[in-house]
Amino acid sequence: MTTPKKVCVVGSGNWGSAIARIVGLNVERNSKFHPTVAMWVFEELVNGRKLTEIINAEHENIKYLPGHKLPDNVVAVADLSEAVSHADVLLFVIPHQFIHKVCDTMQGKIKPDAFGMSFIKGVDESPSGLKLISAVIRDKLGISVSVLMGANIANEVAEGKFCETTIGCKDKDQGTLLKELMQTDHFRVTVVEEAEVVEICGALKNIVAVGAGFCDGLGFATFLESCGIADLITTCYGGRNRRVADAFARTGRSLEELEKEMMNGQKLQGPATAAEVHVLLEQKALLDQFPLFNAVYEICFEGRPVTDFISCVQNHPAHL
Repeated sequence: MTTPKKVCVVGSGNWGSAIARIVGLNVERNSKFHPTVAMWVFEELVNGRKLTEIINAEHENIKYLPGHKLPDNVVAVADLSEAVSHADVLLFVIPHQFIHKVCDTMQGKIKPDAFGMSFIKGVDESPSGLKLISAVIRDKLGISVSVLMGANIANEVAEGKFCETTIGCKDKDQGTLLKELMQTDHFRVTVVEEAEVVEICGALKNIVAVGAGFCDGLGFATFLESCGIADLITTCYGGRNRRVADAFARTGRSLEELEKEMMNGQKLQGPATAAEVHVLLEQKALLDQFPLFNAVYEICFEGRPVTDFISCVQNHPAHL
């Protein structure tokens, strides 16, 4: 008989907690998985109490996913090495800026036959160029890594609203197992083999979402470029990147200040991804072919007025 696989959710923000909620409910009714789910929590004080203690006592992440109970079998663990040490399946749900530090801490602490799945939407910049986050995890930990990306807003998933998502996994057996781990009646999963394509779509759409927020904040029509991509549409209408960019255009306050005020301790992904992609486009002399990405970068990092956004895109050589 196959030993039930233990699952660890590496991350406990808004999206990480929503994923832990799904996983916790699913493992209870599937004998292929161990019934307890470890969730690594970056320890912090909330109202004078440790967040891990609050989660384990009240079964709710009151800071990042308030109003949604976590299953009793989801156990918050503050020590990363302890959380991952017995896991067979590692689910990475953290801001992409922290992936190196997290993986460095995990090195030598995980089971040799463990495998992972990344929910992280972003890319990694290094002197040698850009790498997918799944590749960073794979290279640092020596494990196989699949990805999950989709038109998903964490609070809607936690509320049980119908959502669809995509798992990119090259191993058929792992893909089947991961689908069983994630799918519910309201969270429908499709598995495809093209994991890199799935991940690239999840990363690049956040840059476009920032552009959508600029347009809304400036009073232009809602930005519908690439409207055939469900994830892009969802992010542009309701995601955090669009909301902060909207406020940036309306108020003139800095992205850093708005992130701190509006994100409740979470990190904005779109501007960081725009900066990392800009490095690659510049290296490859491709900036002229991506005017939207370049405009978002210049507004976020080079002091270009947000009021120049439309003219920056329209007057770019790619449109002339």
